[in-house]
Amino acid sequence: MIKVMLASPVRQTPAILQEFLRALEQLNTAGLSIEYAFIDDHNEPSALLTGFAKQHGGSAHILPGKPAADYVCDETTHYWRENLMWKVAEYKDRLMALALARNCDYILLLDSDLVLQPDTLQHLVSLGKDIVSEVFWTKWTPGAPPLPQVWLWGQYEFYYFRERNETLTPEQKEARQQEFWQMLQTPGTYKVGGLGACTLISRKAIEAGVAFREIYNLGLVGEDRHFCVRAAALGFTLYADTRYPPFHIYRESELASLHEYKWRHFPAYHPAKGSLTLGMLVRNESGRYLPAVLRQAVQYAGHVVILDDASDDDTVLLCKQILNGTPHTIVSNSVSGFANEIVLRKQLWQLATAGRPDWVLLLDADERFEDTIISQMPVLAANPYADTIQFRLYDMWNETHYRDDSNWFAHKQHRTFMVRYQPDYAYRWRETPQHCGRFPCNVPVRYPFNSNIRLQHLGWAKPEDKVYKYLRYRQLDPQGRYGSKAQYLSILDPKPALTHW
Repeated sequence: MIKVMLASPVRQTPAILQEFLRALEQLNTAGLSIEYAFIDDHNEPSALLTGFAKQHGGSAHILPGKPAADYVCDETTHYWRENLMWKVAEYKDRLMALALARNCDYILLLDSDLVLQPDTLQHLVSLGKDIVSEVFWTKWTPGAPPLPQVWLWGQYEFYYFRERNETLTPEQKEARQQEFWQMLQTPGTYKVGGLGACTLISRKAIEAGVAFREIYNLGLVGEDRHFCVRAAALGFTLYADTRYPPFHIYRESELASLHEYKWRHFPAYHPAKGSLTLGMLVRNESGRYLPAVLRQAVQYAGHVVILDDASDDDTVLLCKQILNGTPHTIVSNSVSGFANEIVLRKQLWQLATAGRPDWVLLLDADERFEDTIISQMPVLAANPYADTIQFRLYDMWNETHYRDDSNWFAHKQHRTFMVRYQPDYAYRWRETPQHCGRFPCNVPVRYPFNSNIRLQHLGWAKPEDKVYKYLRYRQLDPQGRYGSKAQYLSILDPKPALTHW
């Protein structure tokens, strides 16, 4: 039976470490003999590691680290100092030595912020390679494109040379980078020049002398680079596999995205469905967009709350007809309060949260999702990690195009439309009569999830809508104190910049 040690140096937040350990326990290990080894680099012994070791008895080993207070991770990046890199190199070499002492055939060296797919280990062992990493992609800084943790040469280079003295133009480098990245997005196993973080290493390679310790006359930064150079010098080829990409929780906020990853890749993952209340503020919506919005909503919302702002048409009757058969609440105000929007928004929030739902989704009567929301809302509402669900809102300027210029760019960023309700939380509001926001201003967004489902704002799609809103904003906010005066003035632009939906 093949014996494999799963090993990691660990200095990690409890929320991330818990997911790392949980994924290790869900690996398919049929036909394999498994041991675990961790170097605990926390300032205080990790209760999660201790509990894991107790659960696995003699097959789990915890080695003491040499903790220092100067390792910093935040929502921007991880800050590595030279001394920390060589401390980690020492840890990894200790783990490989332990694997030899325990007569293991392989060691899988892992970063403790990875979540592996269940079949990852079986697949890597089946490849029969001495050194192979499973590829994952990471945004190393916010807003940057995701990049793989494997590369072709040097410090972290993604282009290649056909001959040693070849000179490449910037355009050629870019083309070859794209070629390499495209290859890595195709399932397969490929020769690379550098790798790390999720690497299976054979006993043969360890006995031959592969190691992470510093090569004194090599200027590359990082213990993985020194490992890869030493391995190649010893005659080992480095491989990258792309069939089972792990999920990299590089920032704690990315836990919210782990849910969809597990939904796709973990057959036994079945989180409890969350209850969802849709809240909507309406006024004189007959003949506009409300019927289409509500007919879609009854297919995904568990409860619908309507706050009618003193409509003098048949809006309320329309709501009752469409919501018949769906749990709903309809409240009508006798006097319109739109001139002081904050009062209405607070009232709608109180109505929507009265039943203490897990989630509150707030839409206006002219906002409609793509129809994929119907099948995907159960997935969104079952997310156990997210505090908020965010969508891109597109201001539709007609039936087929949305406004897209310097004054109309809501679609360029995700905005909060769905919030996990916390009954004991002290919510606060932006106390302005206009543009106060549909949610309290202090909604917790520690773990936001950005959905790729698009949301249409239909309220600008007709010429009469534009004229009405232009006049309304000129009346209610003539100086642009609560919104953008430049945007108000651009509403009636005869030649707006539009993009096809």
